[in-house]
Amino acid sequence: MGTITTNDGTEIFFKDWGSGTPIVFSHGWPLSADDWDAQMLYFLERGYRVIAHDRRGHGRSSQTGDGHDMDHYADDLAAVTAHLDLTGAVHVGHSTGGGEVIRYLARHGEARVSKAAIINAVPPLMVATEANPGGLPRRVFDDLQAQLAANRSQFYRDLPSGPFYGFNRPGVEPAEALIQNWWRQGMMGGAKAHYDGIVAFSQTDFTDDLTKVTVPVLVMHTDADQIVPYENSGPLSAKLLKNATLKTYRGLPHGMPTTHAETINADLLAFLTERS
Repeated sequence: MGTITTNDGTEIFFKDWGSGTPIVFSHGWPLSADDWDAQMLYFLERGYRVIAHDRRGHGRSSQTGDGHDMDHYADDLAAVTAHLDLTGAVHVGHSTGGGEVIRYLARHGEARVSKAAIINAVPPLMVATEANPGGLPRRVFDDLQAQLAANRSQFYRDLPSGPFYGFNRPGVEPAEALIQNWWRQGMMGGAKAHYDGIVAFSQTDFTDDLTKVTVPVLVMHTDADQIVPYENSGPLSAKLLKNATLKTYRGLPHGMPTTHAETINADLLAFLTERS
């Protein structure tokens, strides 16, 4: 574990375990590097070097009042990879982290990267616009900000108890430990970062970024995603990427890296070990 200080004075916390081919994990909103526990331990045991950082304003990183946008997220990730002098890295991003990975590749190039995987990720664009009629209405995200501002602690109980892990579906038994761990990670971060982060993940258009990426990318998305709807995300990203494989999961929740870690880990390992 360690920290780096970025050019604007933000301290970024990161974990760096093991040796071998590096896998860099970018977490979802409003969580932390801890959300990758199931993946980091799995790949560490298989001889990989595993790295994950807390996004600015999240987890153990500085609760800075500004810079909560995809350009800063990508620049912070670039600062971590440069500090660790990574080469041949595989970048894996979930949800907002998937957007972070795509913006990082487009903004900072692929010299340090061999492959990438994005899981239930926000690209190309979540919010509905004239050019993106299949997106979600702006009021959906305005409501998320209103709930956060009114009672962040309650909001961070309600989201994992319901759509994030699919615990609101008939016959699905809620896992209290997962809900509490989600709440714990969320409450570690800063309200301002999380409030602004809703705009970052919902209104950033990654269309041009996706067209610039040339490394192999595994696009993993569930058709039952209640957070980032499938039809306007995974398949569209796969079409825009130059070298993508779309893997569609049936009936799994948005938080499937946690709820279905065995499946996701096995598919990531297969992607990592296949020849490009």
